[in-house]
Amino acid sequence: MSGLQLVNVRLPLTGSGLFELEAADGRWQSVRKQDGTRTADSKLTEVGIDTEGSIDLQGNILLPGFVEPHVHLDKAGTVKTVPNVSGTLFEAIQKYEAAFPDFTEKEIEERITDTALKLVSKGVLYIRSHLNFQYSHGKEAAMRVIRAAMAAREALSGIVDIQYVLLLPHKGHTEDMWAAVEETIQYGMDALGGAPHLAADPEKFIDRIFSIAKKYSLPIDLHIDESDNPEMRTIEYAADQTIKHHYQGKVTAGHVCTLASVSGKTADPIIQKIAASGLSIITLPATNLYLQGRHDDGPFRRGLTRVRDLQEAGVLVAAGSDNIQDPFHPFGNGDPLLTALLTAYGAHLGSEAELDFLLRLITVNGANILRLPDYGTVPGAPARFVILEGASLGELLAEQPANRYVYADGRWLTQTRVEVVSTL
Repeated sequence: MSGLQLVNVRLPLTGSGLFELEAADGRWQSVRKQDGTRTADSKLTEVGIDTEGSIDLQGNILLPGFVEPHVHLDKAGTVKTVPNVSGTLFEAIQKYEAAFPDFTEKEIEERITDTALKLVSKGVLYIRSHLNFQYSHGKEAAMRVIRAAMAAREALSGIVDIQYVLLLPHKGHTEDMWAAVEETIQYGMDALGGAPHLAADPEKFIDRIFSIAKKYSLPIDLHIDESDNPEMRTIEYAADQTIKHHYQGKVTAGHVCTLASVSGKTADPIIQKIAASGLSIITLPATNLYLQGRHDDGPFRRGLTRVRDLQEAGVLVAAGSDNIQDPFHPFGNGDPLLTALLTAYGAHLGSEAELDFLLRLITVNGANILRLPDYGTVPGAPARFVILEGASLGELLAEQPANRYVYADGRWLTQTRVEVVSTL
């Protein structure tokens, strides 16, 4: 189907009231505000894969496809084969690394593909996934993940856009490993990452990452300060190097949990440095609420970075799922609405203005971090969207609606519709 007309649409990222939209050849042709309700050929609940003509959305919400800015597709679904008894980050790292040699290339590809499709059913159309570069088991083992990821991305082409971050190991930094890293970049990596706070020399690790990233004109996406240790300040050095290398707008830091372990007086100058550097921050509420504060005897730290303070300082902040049903986080289903809800709880967000911010964490802000061109619901932009049954942002977060309709590139991709067959 090349043409599409939608009426009685709510666009919370655009404005209040109802809108009428027209798309053709996979792009928005017009987005107009209505001065009343419109009639259409069919209602939203009657939509099928081959529906033609105009569709009445009946006041439900349309959003550009959700953005998942930080996830680990290659690890997803491994919780049953890689259990984490203590629930700590370090056991998760050790157990996953030990189990990795038993994973086949086909198995990894299937995990990536299946998890990505699960995200699509939730309305996610843009993904940035970190890929573990398991060089401790040899170059061939490390490349197994890369080949699987590339095959999965090719199979999913036209359904979901996937960016890959090469997640470098924090130890075993031999020259052979660095040579393998540069070779792997040629396979189609979209960004360079790592967890420098875990390295023996975090600053040296960060310097090497910047050097390689600049050589290949790649953005940088780091795991940083995923710890309760208030003395861990790796984020400051990353901010300094971002300015030194003129990499403003090209560096992202995920987690930054240590900001939740210090006072506001201590955190404020760090946040100001982050803002001045142009660093973007991704909060990962599900995994960090699960992992952090496990050794506290009260008060228990929440683990989330200072989302509100960062936003108020002008830092670009997004939110992601991180780990999905693996030893790092045994729960989760990749639903951005759940991520937004957990952020609301963990960061104490809930006012009308904050609801808008929560929505942007999983849409526009993530799109800016991934540097997506033409993202949004405006004429000329790709018509890639999710429709959710709900009339307000508060309703979306409170109800977490199951009914969703996902459209991209001139066709309906998935439809999830739950019907109530009886009421008391």
